[in-house]
Amino acid sequence: MHAVIGRLALLALLSAAPAAHGQDRGRDSVRDSVRDSVRDSVRDSAGVSTRAAAAAAAIPIAIDQQMAEDAGLRIGDHVALASEPGAVGDSAVIVAITTQAADPSEVARREYRIRLHLADLQTRVGYGDRVDRFAIATRRPADDTGVIRRVDDAAFGFRAWPSADIAVRTSQTFRVVSRFHRAIGGITIVASAIFLLCILLLKVEERRRDVAALRLMGISRRSVVTSVVLEAGLIALVGSALGTIVGWIGSLVINWHYRGVYRTPLAFSIVTPGIVALAVGLSLVLGLGAGLIAALRLVRVPPLTLLGR
Repeated sequence: MHAVIGRLALLALLSAAPAAHGQDRGRDSVRDSVRDSVRDSVRDSAGVSTRAAAAAAAIPIAIDQQMAEDAGLRIGDHVALASEPGAVGDSAVIVAITTQAADPSEVARREYRIRLHLADLQTRVGYGDRVDRFAIATRRPADDTGVIRRVDDAAFGFRAWPSADIAVRTSQTFRVVSRFHRAIGGITIVASAIFLLCILLLKVEERRRDVAALRLMGISRRSVVTSVVLEAGLIALVGSALGTIVGWIGSLVINWHYRGVYRTPLAFSIVTPGIVALAVGLSLVLGLGAGLIAALRLVRVPPLTLLGR
């Protein structure tokens, strides 16, 4: 700005100087160049001022990552913001890009989210000082009851709920799905137990001659039953380990696929230590039980009958 003032003063001095006394073309050339330089400087300054004013008048907004990826927007981009499609929008500048939270209730919603300051939002939606809902964070959990009572008594029609109750109310669909999954899991466990029992019965039946030879050698029924049960338990443990590995890999594939489809960090499948312990425990119990039933069924048959005589 000081350079512009200096050039303006120089232009004024050159313009006020008398044109007589044989001024040469050199002075005219200098004056023209100074005038052009001052004009360009003033134009550039005006452009900078206009852009600065436009940037200052732009509304700061934050958009979600899904909208930024689909529209190719970045921080610092200017967009038009309107309350209705086709309406004349106001200038807005993107100051932040938010990531989607791992919230199950947000997975199926195919919508973009824009966050504004409260004053800017009220101005554009024309909703005044009214709100549909708001959240209050307390410093101590012990204050929740008092805050809920004060909000309920503030005005007719208001109802305050703890966040835990809201989560339960908004997750009814997922609770139904969870019960459905548990029912499927129970049916699968029963079917697996029957299948495992049949497999062990067939395997033990194939060793009829071995069991008969052990009995004829003087090996007691208890020893035969113990050996069959221990073998069944070992098979159950190996199968549990292989099943855990397969389930963990399947969980990774499921999360990779559906996180890409819904573009969310939500975990759609998890393998927790509790689930692994439950699976291994059930497998071991079912394996030992099936082995015991198959062994008792076999040792009750006389050895000669097992040999086919």
